[in-house]
Amino acid sequence: MMADQSQRGILDTSTVILLEQLTDILSLPKEPVITVVTLAELSVGPLVATFSSEQATRQLRLQQVEYDFDPLPFDAAAARTFGRVTASLHRAGRKTRARAYDAMIAAIAISNNLPLYTCNPSDFEHIDDLDLRPLPHPDTMRI
Repeated sequence: MMADQSQRGILDTSTVILLEQLTDILSLPKEPVITVVTLAELSVGPLVATFSSEQATRQLRLQQVEYDFDPLPFDAAAARTFGRVTASLHRAGRKTRARAYDAMIAAIAISNNLPLYTCNPSDFEHIDDLDLRPLPHPDTMRI
C-alpha cells in the first residue's frame, strides 16, 4: 500500500537530522519545509560538539540545511498559537519549558495549517490541533 504523500509539510529537528537514514521516502511530504526553530537548534550543534569530527559533521549538516530550506518564521500567528500549545502541554502535565522548542515548532505547524513529520512523536504528545505524522525511527528499523 502506498503512503498518502502530502504536498507540503514541516520536518521537525529530529527528522532533519535523520533524513539521510529514512527508508520510506513516500512517508515524507512532497515539499518538505523546516522552521527557524529547527535552524536554531541545528546551529547549536557544532558549537557544543565534543569531538572535532562531530563538530565538522554537524557544521556540514547545518550548511546543507541552510542551502536546502527556506525556513518558516516564528511570526505573530505562531506566537499566539504557542500560547495554546503550551497550555495544552500544561493541562497534560508535561513540562512546558523542557518542550519549548518542540512547542514552537508545533505552533508554527498549526498556525500555517501544515502537518508535522517527526521520528519522535512522543515529543509532541498532548498538543491540541496538531496534525502529527509519525515516521519510523531508523534505529527501530534495524534488524
